[in-house]
Amino acid sequence: MQKRKTAKQGKMDKKTSEFYKKLLLEKREDILGDISQISEETLKKSQKDASGDISGYTFHMADVATDNYDREFSLGLASKERGVLMEINYALQKLQEGRFGLCESCKKPISKVRLKAVPYTTLCLKCQQAKEKR
Repeated sequence: MQKRKTAKQGKMDKKTSEFYKKLLLEKREDILGDISQISEETLKKSQKDASGDISGYTFHMADVATDNYDREFSLGLASKERGVLMEINYALQKLQEGRFGLCESCKKPISKVRLKAVPYTTLCLKCQQAKEKR
């Protein structure tokens, strides 16, 4: 006789699965909006447009450096957001395959509190802490 999988072994019910799917899709939309806004503000404006300066005078070197730093910082944020977007897409794939909510290291269920806070996490809190210590 074959044993049935329980919820503790990773198979979640349809209602719970739909809850996490909705949460992940909402987070994905937020991040896509953030990336779009960062790109629009950073990449599509000239230095004069970004500074609000409409005069014909050249920029001071310090102003140019500050503008460049701000652009690099914004592009770094967009890059980090893209990384989170990839993690969300991976979590959605795992949800579809029935592997969502299991720690990829110890294979134990990830706590619901952790999944609500970071639904795209791949590690339980204990494994995440061990990873950060290394």
